[in-house]
Amino acid sequence: MNKAFLVSCAALAALFISAPALSEELTGTLKKVKEAGSITIGYRETSLPFSYLDDSQKPVGFALDICGKIVDEVKATLKLDALTVKLTPVTSATRIPLMANGTIDLECASTTNNLEREKQVAFTHSYFLTANRFVAKTSSGLKTVDDLKGKIVASTSGTTNIKELNEVNAARHLGMTIVTSKDTAEGFLLVETDRADAYVMDDILLAGLIASSKTPSAYAISTDEFSTPQPYGIMLRRDDPAFKAVADRATAKLYTSPEMATIYAKWFQSPVPPKGLNLNFPMPGVLQKAFAHPTDSGDPLTY
Repeated sequence: MNKAFLVSCAALAALFISAPALSEELTGTLKKVKEAGSITIGYRETSLPFSYLDDSQKPVGFALDICGKIVDEVKATLKLDALTVKLTPVTSATRIPLMANGTIDLECASTTNNLEREKQVAFTHSYFLTANRFVAKTSSGLKTVDDLKGKIVASTSGTTNIKELNEVNAARHLGMTIVTSKDTAEGFLLVETDRADAYVMDDILLAGLIASSKTPSAYAISTDEFSTPQPYGIMLRRDDPAFKAVADRATAKLYTSPEMATIYAKWFQSPVPPKGLNLNFPMPGVLQKAFAHPTDSGDPLTY
C-alpha cells in the first residue's frame, strides 16, 4: 500500500467526517429553514405598494420583491434544490411577537427600523425612507400639526406613528382626541366617513391610500411632518448573525445593482394592481444615497 493511496484515503475519510459537521454548525433561522425545507414570510394586507393583496388576493409589493431576493440567497447558501415559501399575514400589533416566537422568519411589509425596536428584533439594510404625516379631507383645510388642535385624530395601534402622535399632542398641549385603527385601511376609512378629522401614518402609505380612494382630489397630505424621515427595513430575529449576514448580502447586492431602480419604478412610478394606480413617487435623493451605501441603521440621522 503506497503513501499516495493512504493520503487519498485519509482525505476521503476527512470529507465524510466533515460533511455532517458542517450541517451541525447551522444555527438559528438557517438551521430551522434547512430542517423544514421552508421559510415563512410575514406580509401585510393593506400596505400598498410595499406589501398588500392584489385583486386575486395574492400578497404582492415592493418589500415582497426584496424578500424574494433574500429567499434566493438563503436557498443558495444552504445549497437547497427547492425551498418552499410560506406566507403569513401580520398586523402592526402581531408582527414582532410572531417574529420572536418563530412563526415568521422574515417580515416583508412597511416596518420602521428604530433604535427601540432593535432591542427586540433585527433589520437588514434599509429599503425606504418615509416621514410621519397626516391625511385629511381637502375641504377641512388641515395642513399643519398645529391645525389638529382639539381634533379627532387617528393612527394605527402598535406603530411608531401613534407613539409620535401622542408625544406631540402632549408636548404642544394640542388637546387632540386620539383614536386607534387596526391597520391603514381602517385608519383612512375613519377620515373617509368623518369619524376622524385626520389619520397619521407614513407619507408614502398615505399616498397609496389617496390614490386608491374613490375621489383622490378630496384628500390631502399635510405639509408638516411629525419627524425626520424614518427607515423601513425587512425584519429578522435578533441575535441571529448567520441569517442576518445572508439577508444583508442579498440586499447589498440588490441595492447597489441597476435592478434596484427597475424594481422601484415598478412599484412607485408605474400602474400597480389591483386598480392600475400610479403613485408617481420618484426615488428621493436621500433614498438613492441609502441604496448606494447600504446600512441597517435605525438612527434617522444616519441618512
